[in-house]
Amino acid sequence: MPLPAPITSRTNARVKALRAAFSGDAARPGDLLGIEGEHLLSEAHRSNLPIDTIFLREGNEPVLDRPSLAGLTANHTVVLSRDVFASTVDTASPQGIAATLLVPPIAPRDLTQPFIHLVLESLQDPGNLGTLIRSAEAFGIAQIFLTPDCVNPWNPKTVRASAGSVFRMPIVRDKLSSIATAFSTAQIKLFAAVAQSTDATPAMDVRLIAPCALMIGNEGAGLSAEALALANTRIHIPCAVESLNAAIAGSLLMYEALRQNTLAGSLYPLSSVLDPLSS
Repeated sequence: MPLPAPITSRTNARVKALRAAFSGDAARPGDLLGIEGEHLLSEAHRSNLPIDTIFLREGNEPVLDRPSLAGLTANHTVVLSRDVFASTVDTASPQGIAATLLVPPIAPRDLTQPFIHLVLESLQDPGNLGTLIRSAEAFGIAQIFLTPDCVNPWNPKTVRASAGSVFRMPIVRDKLSSIATAFSTAQIKLFAAVAQSTDATPAMDVRLIAPCALMIGNEGAGLSAEALALANTRIHIPCAVESLNAAIAGSLLMYEALRQNTLAGSLYPLSSVLDPLSS
């Protein structure tokens, strides 16, 4: 199908919509989100998300013929001149393809099932959150809980750092006290990750067997006193430094939980969370 002539005006309505979609304001299901790059479009397509509009940089039209984008469709496809395209996306070296889509509704997981969950308190860096979302999907975490002051999971930087995992990972935002109450009711043990100290147990010496939840705190301050008081057990990662980056620490703990549950042959239904698109 022939593509339309390139849009050359930065004030064009579709151009304005794309620029707004990259503003970081999208936060709730139904909000318009901007994504950029072949990989993210491929991940959105793999996640069965309907694409509203595909935006191509002039001269980059053949990207639609690549195998990774086979079958990709959208309500609209437009071409932007090179300078107009560069003015809309928020990456330093744009790949020449972007799109808008609606933030998808992702149903939360059933807390009565033997899953492993991740709780993030006051996380502020979008790159850290995106990395943790990616690791959560990779290591079979059922869902992520965010406190109200955490960074927006649909921030464009978070979406990029998640490499598309945010399209599939259930994320619940709630007060820490409410999260802890729900876990207590469902008999889910809450493990608080802290820096190395005498009152914390090495992660490999604790049974991180589902159902349980791992809790990671703010990049600088760590977990609050409230969070520590709500936790059942404090754990740390033995290493040659006092503490690790939040994303690295969380990823290591999620892997350790996956390892333990795999070796234990627990009732943790890994297949249902490791391949969410199969359900």
